[in-house]
Amino acid sequence: MSPLNSTSFINATIVRPDFFVISGFEGIPHANYYYVFLCFVYAVSVLGNAFVMFVIYTDHSLHTPKYIVVFNLALTDLCGSTAVVPQMIDTLLFKSHLISYEACLTNMFFVFGCLNMQSFTLMFLSYDRFVAICHPLRYHEIVTNKSMLVITIILWIIAGLVILVAVLFINRISFCKSIVVNSFFCDHGALTLLACDDNPPSAVINVLDSIIILWFPALFITCTYICIARALFKIADASERLKAMKTCTSHLILVSVFYFPICITYAMGSAIPLNAWIVNMSLTTVLPPMLNPIIYSLKTEEFTESIKKLYRRNKINFAVRNK
Repeated sequence: MSPLNSTSFINATIVRPDFFVISGFEGIPHANYYYVFLCFVYAVSVLGNAFVMFVIYTDHSLHTPKYIVVFNLALTDLCGSTAVVPQMIDTLLFKSHLISYEACLTNMFFVFGCLNMQSFTLMFLSYDRFVAICHPLRYHEIVTNKSMLVITIILWIIAGLVILVAVLFINRISFCKSIVVNSFFCDHGALTLLACDDNPPSAVINVLDSIIILWFPALFITCTYICIARALFKIADASERLKAMKTCTSHLILVSVFYFPICITYAMGSAIPLNAWIVNMSLTTVLPPMLNPIIYSLKTEEFTESIKKLYRRNKINFAVRNK
């Protein structure tokens, strides 16, 4: 179908298609196996993050500033993977490549909104580690439940506003080059390339968004860990230094899994082939939500103790009911 036959004229200057076509992979045999793998990862991610949220909610000993952020990370991961994987499976596995204009913008808003919040939450966790190690005596004074809740709400608002502005700018441009989106979802950058104008305002917004949601958090995390490293070198006792370092390893693994693939993809730009881009970005979208509950929650002593406590309580309740 020609793009011209599928467009509806909104006014004299703005042309919007009735629908877009999500391209997905190009010429990869047996791609269905990859989609099935994504389904498995998504299922594990949903179960893992839902379990983390349940344990934190039910165990009042985990109602601490740190676990407010961990709960928020689990919620963000759950929402983010849900925004990507079901739509991707419907589009690519079941060959439903057409997506309406409104549904495309909605998909873009939720996918990028959750990615924004994942990035901000990892930045927030680095702030928690920075205060804990560099200012340990003032930790409970600076990092409180109230301050964490307030900052979390502010970050959600910023994450939503950043992508909302991007969607509004996309909604104000005309599309006349094509209706095929070279991605696995309604990607902001891929949609911008379809605009009639080679340099629409949304292209500038795309650059600004990447700075706000990717490069600034990455720079902030780098700076906090430089300060943490300096503080660790000042600790004379090797065992105490090692103990402090262990509190950062889980977060550093999450940061590496999330930021490195995205930064490499953005740095390569158009030089990266479409299929490699889709594999890289789809794994970046679904793997961190699956790994986060395992790395950051299930491996921490506080959380495993809460799981044991919950298990013992349920076991006692079950035994009482069956007497």
